[in-house]
Amino acid sequence: MPANPIPSSVDSFFSPVWIRAGGVLRALCLAGLGLAVVLGGGAAQAQTATDPVLDLGPLTQRWLDDALVRNQAAGSPLRMEVSVGSLDSRLRLAPCSRVEPYLPAGSRLWGRTRLGLRCVDGATAWNVFLPVTIKAFGPAWVLTSNVAPGAILAPNDAIEAEVDWAAESAPVMANPDLWVGQIAARQLVAGQALRQAMVKAPLLFRAGAQVKVVAQGPGYAVTSAGQALSAGAVGQTVRVRMDNGRIVSGIVSDGGTVDVTL
Repeated sequence: MPANPIPSSVDSFFSPVWIRAGGVLRALCLAGLGLAVVLGGGAAQAQTATDPVLDLGPLTQRWLDDALVRNQAAGSPLRMEVSVGSLDSRLRLAPCSRVEPYLPAGSRLWGRTRLGLRCVDGATAWNVFLPVTIKAFGPAWVLTSNVAPGAILAPNDAIEAEVDWAAESAPVMANPDLWVGQIAARQLVAGQALRQAMVKAPLLFRAGAQVKVVAQGPGYAVTSAGQALSAGAVGQTVRVRMDNGRIVSGIVSDGGTVDVTL
């Protein structure tokens, strides 16, 4: 278990690595038949290339490795790994003096994704994509046995282990306070790392139940009763019909009251 504080989820702790062409992290550059990577203003000359297709993969690998090191948060418990796929060996690219990497719209450097490479200075413009896999290994809680839908999770239902946070899109719940006492949203299987989409808060009341409503305004609070129009769990927004027929919306508190802000 790392001595550093553990984030509650990957989204709250680690910002996926970003790439910006024209900034500190520059694009891959080709000078004639020689290839160089420019990182933070320093150029590292690569071996003379005879086929750009064969060199884009290794150069992109080194570029991404450097980007991960530069952008990982200090004290992060995550151990990052990056692997770059390859282009079709039959592909032939025209000579290019400058190649820039970019992320396609809607993509991020997290999990299985792809990195675009485009020629921005050459007689023939071209644009290709390399498959990229970013892995982020860190502490998580892994189920020791199957859990039925609706079952309440107890502390002994999972043990701590290292998993790939980026293997799925849902954030890992590294803090046990986020899942102990929650209920399984679906059938859970032994060996799965607990993620946000797997659990939900238990219901504190059902639709039609009488609930206490606390209406708060500047310097005052009024407590009254009403009928819940839907089931409610902690943190959910629900609608309540008051005794006078008025319908209000509020947030369910830990104690089961509905807090309304006026």
